Amino acid sequence: MTEHEARRTAGRDQVHEGTHAEQRRRAVQEDGAQVSIDTAGVPDAAIPELVIITGMSGAGRSTAAKCLEDLGWFVVDNLPPALITTMVELGARSQGNVARIAVVVDVRGRRFFDALRESLADLEAKNVTRRIVFLESSDDALVRRFESVRRPHPLQGDGRIVDGIAAERELLRELRGDADLVIDTSSLNVHELRAKMDAQFAGEEEPELRATVMSFGFKYGLPVDADLVADMRFLPNPHWVPELRPYTGLNDEVAAYVFNQPGAKEFLDRYAELLRLIAAGYRREGKRYVTIAIGCTGGKHRSVAMSEKLAARLAAEGVETVVVHRDVGRE
Repeated sequence: MTEHEARRTAGRDQVHEGTHAEQRRRAVQEDGAQVSIDTAGVPDAAIPELVIITGMSGAGRSTAAKCLEDLGWFVVDNLPPALITTMVELGARSQGNVARIAVVVDVRGRRFFDALRESLADLEAKNVTRRIVFLESSDDALVRRFESVRRPHPLQGDGRIVDGIAAERELLRELRGDADLVIDTSSLNVHELRAKMDAQFAGEEEPELRATVMSFGFKYGLPVDADLVADMRFLPNPHWVPELRPYTGLNDEVAAYVFNQPGAKEFLDRYAELLRLIAAGYRREGKRYVTIAIGCTGGKHRSVAMSEKLAARLAAEGVETVVVHRDVGRE
């Protein structure tokens, strides 16, 4: 064998060994064994922050998860505990696109609980910043919630709801003691729980309200997802101006025609002021998304021009805004 061939053979051996090592590292046993996180070559700053949401069934885990999702977290519901470290690894390799991960863990048996404990130990060994949020509630409150939705407790088996609650409480006793944040939801409504989550995870800044401003034509029907609807048919219709008819409200001449009409600018100013009042109330009530529908006859001229101006006004005031022209092009 020549020296060149020897180098090629050695290189292939190193590649094969590296491949086998990678395969061994990624192997996940079917019995829920721990998956170790590999962050080699990943800067510490790229490792995402992790929140684990767990607790009693019926105590509000889904509501807590939705709140974090509204705050910009990447949320995974009902993730098997053994895959938590894999999720963190994927986030670490996302080049900063996934900086905060929240996972909802539903511990319904001893095997899942043991897998969670192993995952937590591995995360700690890898210096991954993680917090455990434990949702708690009284037995009476949980019984009322399960009875109101007419569903059995996941651990009650052939017994009663209270038997399932008792079994789950005993199973989670140790995890509750390790939690960084325990929230008792016995006397909380959905809005109050969201407020508590906001206080813990929104930081100093108030959670953002995200708005969709949608133009539409009344002749095609109201948008089914609209929270607020405004009617622009009090303004003259550019459709009856021959030189403007072919264009939409995105055209400068059409927009100028609309806003030169009596009441157009006044409506924009007053409606924007009204929306500021409504937005403050939405934030207090935990609502993070609002769809504002602006309509005219065909959804082509007046509603489009007003939607564009209103969206620009909202964006200038710090509201994350998306504009959708639902019916443009339908004629």
